[in-house]
Amino acid sequence: VSTSRLQLAAFALGTVGWILCAISMGLVEWRVWHVNNTTIISSGIAWVGIWKVCFISYLHVSPGYKEQFCHKFSGYESAIPHEIYAAQGLLLIAMLMGLLALAATIFALRNIYMGITHKTLITRFFLAAGFFYILAGLCVLIPVSWNFYSVTHNQSIAFPPSYYMPSSPAAQEAGAAIPIGIVAVILLLLSGTFSLSYRFPVTENIIMK
Repeated sequence: VSTSRLQLAAFALGTVGWILCAISMGLVEWRVWHVNNTTIISSGIAWVGIWKVCFISYLHVSPGYKEQFCHKFSGYESAIPHEIYAAQGLLLIAMLMGLLALAATIFALRNIYMGITHKTLITRFFLAAGFFYILAGLCVLIPVSWNFYSVTHNQSIAFPPSYYMPSSPAAQEAGAAIPIGIVAVILLLLSGTFSLSYRFPVTENIIMK
């Protein structure tokens, strides 16, 4: 049990990282656009996420929405950058990989704390968990890096007219989803490193299977 403290920490960090990944994926505040024309975007600020765009409008621009207007990226639209659809897929993969990593870690820790001394089984599950944690971290890192690059270079998006969005902002900044995603990446990569570092103790009193 004393040899698996890092792996127990990996489970705790991986759980927090997985939750932060889910939070960042659900947030619309990936890129914060500042616009000069406030005729429709009343606050002058719009949020560009990986699933939808939103802004505050005092005009009745959409049925059922008197103040906040959101337009989801439904299906495939050629005007929307391919990176947005890639980010959607990568974050879904990250969620799945993180879930598999947590399950593998739980199974390995269960065997250790129950005194099941099956070296090959425990080691393989920690290795699998480490691989899944690192893969999940990389899947989050790619969309986070791309969005941060887009913000720092003030890149524009040619939205269709139905989005009521300008093609380019006057300025933009990183939203809350990006730092949350960065923390998730760090925690997932740490969890992967800790899991891969597991070494089964060698003692004369344990029969290796």
